[in-house]
Amino acid sequence: MAESPENAAAAPAPAPPAAPSPAPAPAMKSSPPTRFGIPLRYDLDAKWDACLDLSIRRVAYSSLGGAFGGLILFRSPTTRWASVALGAGVGIGAAFTECSYIFNGSPPNWSAPECSYIFNGSPPKWGKSN
Repeated sequence: MAESPENAAAAPAPAPPAAPSPAPAPAMKSSPPTRFGIPLRYDLDAKWDACLDLSIRRVAYSSLGGAFGGLILFRSPTTRWASVALGAGVGIGAAFTECSYIFNGSPPNWSAPECSYIFNGSPPKWGKSN
């Protein structure tokens, strides 16, 4: 005979399985290998892909920004095209700078040039003796 649901004792819920202990993480490398085993800093294909993607996006977005600004600010077609060209130039410059960072790393820290005389307000007199 089957017991009624009111009289049946609540069966204890099964215990959840114990979580496996995490494995120790391997030591971090300076640059992880890519699919061909080349470190990322030496992989020219990945650098060119990143640079082309970045260049296309920056030139397109800045050209659109220049077109929108020219549409809002200027009436003449010549000045509108000039604003598009200015935006494209800004995009090209920004993309070139970022790509040079990608290919060459960070720019060098240049020191200030050394002067052979102390500038005291007047230029030195070359060739004249005092």
